[in-house]
Amino acid sequence: MNYLDSLYWIHERTKFGIKPGVKRMQWMLAELGNPEQNIKAIHVGGTNGKGSTVAYLREALVKNDYQIGTFTSPYIETFNERISVNGQPISNEAIAELVTQVKPVSERMEEETELGTATEFEIITTMMYLYFGAIQKVDFVIIEAGLGVKNDSTNVIHPIMSILTSIGLDHTDILGNSYLDIAHDKSAIIKPNTPVIYAIKNEDALKHFRDTAEMMDAPAIEYDRDIFIKSEDDEFTYRYKDYELENIALNMLGEHQKENAALAITALIELYERGFIKIDFNAMIDGVEQTRWTGRIEEVSKEPLIIIDGAHNKESIDALIDTIHRYYQRDKVDILFSAIEGKPIHHMLAAFNDIAEHIYITEFDFPKALPKYALYDEIEFTNKSIVDDYVQFIKNYKGDCLLITGSLYFISEVKSKINFN
Repeated sequence: MNYLDSLYWIHERTKFGIKPGVKRMQWMLAELGNPEQNIKAIHVGGTNGKGSTVAYLREALVKNDYQIGTFTSPYIETFNERISVNGQPISNEAIAELVTQVKPVSERMEEETELGTATEFEIITTMMYLYFGAIQKVDFVIIEAGLGVKNDSTNVIHPIMSILTSIGLDHTDILGNSYLDIAHDKSAIIKPNTPVIYAIKNEDALKHFRDTAEMMDAPAIEYDRDIFIKSEDDEFTYRYKDYELENIALNMLGEHQKENAALAITALIELYERGFIKIDFNAMIDGVEQTRWTGRIEEVSKEPLIIIDGAHNKESIDALIDTIHRYYQRDKVDILFSAIEGKPIHHMLAAFNDIAEHIYITEFDFPKALPKYALYDEIEFTNKSIVDDYVQFIKNYKGDCLLITGSLYFISEVKSKINFN
């Protein structure tokens, strides 16, 4: 199959929706010779901060001359970036070759078993495991979980390290309506005798995570108990065990990014102490400081000021608003927003009330995108409007500051249709 045919076949899988569980993954990988067993994996889960934490880890390890594979979702600028080596998306030819191998296996599963049809995410995840486990060997693969952990397609490995960035109320239609419900799902990232590093604020979720780690004999390393940071304006000091690293200044803005970076640094120290890596600490910090992650507090225009950020739940919106206040000293901004199903939309939109000058609602071409009128009705804010053509709206924007936010899939659509350079 060629590249375009391959993409068409992959995207066609979206019609089969989301099917929690790993049995289809296990069947397909077994048919392919279990390539996932050849990978040294770092598994990263969490409601917010997964992508940034993956990026911090990748850049620090690349700075130390390691070959690093990453698996992230969703993609922002090009489909191929979901499977990358040292931050570079794999080639069109590699995508086509992977589909050529995975497609017949998927079709056999549908014909010969009662497991049904593989979803789009299952296909992409299988391609990733095949690529790094059998085609392109790398030193480590950093794998970002998709939806939850327990029944997520990525959860078919025994990693050398697990990281949980946060627990928040997201995908409540699938994962549950409480922090404890979501903790039950995400605690599946804990594997027996495998270090797990986590940042959990909710007390119920935190207790469940601690209890699960103890039951699994998994060394548990906790933010605000074992890991500490002291924030000083744009910089922070990091402390863990006998390590103290001062004056760390990130490219990525936000207090939440300091927390994500601290989790990544802790994982690197643990890998170093456990003999998995040799590391130059100066190079490690250089990598962390230089990390950028598209679609997160990304300033795409200075005049007028336009910022895009994939704040896709209440917690990430709160972090975004704090960053706008703290780093941009803005009390009021215009907001262009769109979202997908399964989100606490009312609470998300209400969070904008204190910072919004005007809230503009739109919709985009995606199977789970919420209709603009449904979003509009959720807004309890006087200055609100519906935007039919968000591309022209952005191009013609003449205000002081526009914040484009909501679903990461929306951010991806915006970046694909507008050249901000």
